[in-house]
Amino acid sequence: MCGIVGFTGRREASPVLMAGLRRLEYRGYDSAGMITGTGNELHLRKKSGKLAELGKLVAMHPAPGCYGISHTRWATHGGATDRNAHPHMDSTGNIAVVHNGVIENFSPLKQQLQSQGVKFRSDTDTEVLAHLIGRYYHGDLAGAVRQALTFVKGTYGIAVMSKQEPGVIVGARLGSPLVIGVGADGTFLASDANALAGYADKVVYLNDRQLCTLSGEEWDIRDQDMSPVSASVHDIGQYLGDGDAEIGDYPHFMLKEIYEQPDTVANAMRGRLADGDATAHFGGLNLTAQQLRQIDRIIITGCGTSYHAGLVGEYLFEELARLPVEVEFASEFRYRNPPIDRNTVVLAITQSGETADTLAALRESKRMGHTTLAICNVVGSSIAREACGGVYLHAGPEIGVASTKAFTSQVTVLAMLALYIGRTRHLSSIQGQRIIDELRALPDAIRQALTCHDHVKRIAEKYAEANNVLYLGRQFLYPAALEGALKLKEISYIHAEGYAAAEMKHGPIALVDEHTPSVFLVPRGNVFDKVMSNMQEIKARRGPVIAVCSPGDREVAAVADDVIPVPDVPEYLQPIVSAIPLQLLAYEIAVLRGCDVDKPRNLAKSVTVE
Repeated sequence: MCGIVGFTGRREASPVLMAGLRRLEYRGYDSAGMITGTGNELHLRKKSGKLAELGKLVAMHPAPGCYGISHTRWATHGGATDRNAHPHMDSTGNIAVVHNGVIENFSPLKQQLQSQGVKFRSDTDTEVLAHLIGRYYHGDLAGAVRQALTFVKGTYGIAVMSKQEPGVIVGARLGSPLVIGVGADGTFLASDANALAGYADKVVYLNDRQLCTLSGEEWDIRDQDMSPVSASVHDIGQYLGDGDAEIGDYPHFMLKEIYEQPDTVANAMRGRLADGDATAHFGGLNLTAQQLRQIDRIIITGCGTSYHAGLVGEYLFEELARLPVEVEFASEFRYRNPPIDRNTVVLAITQSGETADTLAALRESKRMGHTTLAICNVVGSSIAREACGGVYLHAGPEIGVASTKAFTSQVTVLAMLALYIGRTRHLSSIQGQRIIDELRALPDAIRQALTCHDHVKRIAEKYAEANNVLYLGRQFLYPAALEGALKLKEISYIHAEGYAAAEMKHGPIALVDEHTPSVFLVPRGNVFDKVMSNMQEIKARRGPVIAVCSPGDREVAAVADDVIPVPDVPEYLQPIVSAIPLQLLAYEIAVLRGCDVDKPRNLAKSVTVE
């Protein structure tokens, strides 16, 4: 969500800024802009719509200069228009600002500035920052930024320029990521290290309430009191993920990432399964076996797909580790004040490691003195750095906005964590080894599940015009039903809802008619007969049924209108294997409906605002 790229150095800035913004397109945006400088003259270019529109504008009206800042905006305050696109400038035309985050008190600040004669050109909260910095600018840009931010309540990652200080870029962060890049031709500032690939060799991450100044090949970081900060410099390669961010021969990143899942699940397990101890091992948990045994409860928190993975985790920890678990939306948990026992661990799940609600929930948990762990995909992200310990997914960059491979990797890591904790408690070595063998067979089961693609495509053709779809499953497959419905909503814009199958008769069955298909997750398991009864209830009301089931299941085939077979795996792994046809079904329906699969409307890959 929103992207920042800045550059100052010995080459033209405009091509560098455009290249960086292209690498951030997957994050979601609805307008883009840049401003560059030559001497003490600034050149502003911005446009609503896709980045290509900004490219056309810059081609017609070049933005010269060897320093500049740029932005892709996901609208919060004010619509997606040219005038609301970033950068924003103060009334004198001296200060330019790009901003990720939300200024919560922008309204009283705006009213105060307007009462002093300041005229606003946009509907954004960000423009308040530009005017505030302009009011306090007296030849020291870093000092003006610091003073202006003392009046701000909210979150921000900002990059600021002044035409009176050519070649200087000032950045600051609170709750929204910023990274400095160091390269042969100059220095960079970005909201994501991926934007700097091919340009920077080293990166330095800013922490909250830190401010940086970039000038040519030099950079400097200060705390909120403007005292110098000693920062760690890292090779950029370790922060760019283990996967290939190129689309290859696939028509969409989402399809590529669906097909990567045999490998990404294997990567999540690589080096972590130990036959000798019949358990899993993790290098970054920072908890001893004795500390693990003292855990009385786990609270899992996340948003969207990560929340659904956490719901699977609840079943996994209860089944394999005999631990009570609660799963909370991070957006709600951050504002609650629940009684939490001393021996409770808070586990945050996130793909990006920058999700604002999840980061806030983790910080609140740490403030209260609880041990925090994280499952995260992005090395060096805020949550990865701030958690007490955690596990990386090693899934590689996930470019498609609708998460696929991250979900299956998250569930895989949760299964290994449940095994690890279970082995410190009640699981025997024989049970542990059985689980290890079942996990190792998982990548092949996913490959087999992927062979349903052509069949799923034909099913998608039957239901692509549906307006409502129900997804139904029980036990481990209830969260999978939620995730399947979310995928369809995200990329095809069809209204879809996931339910525990037994709850269907307590209300949702009122939606069933001959135009509302129901997707049942019904591989063989402990509640198979119960789910079959629910399926019969749908059929009795003329509802079309698509069933994801065990291979050759004639009982299911006799009831369902369409069946999608998936390999038989233990119940606790069924959410992973069953996710594959659900992802493919959503993808194929979205393609048939002409939707932008990788960049669905109104959505962002990393939600860094509240």
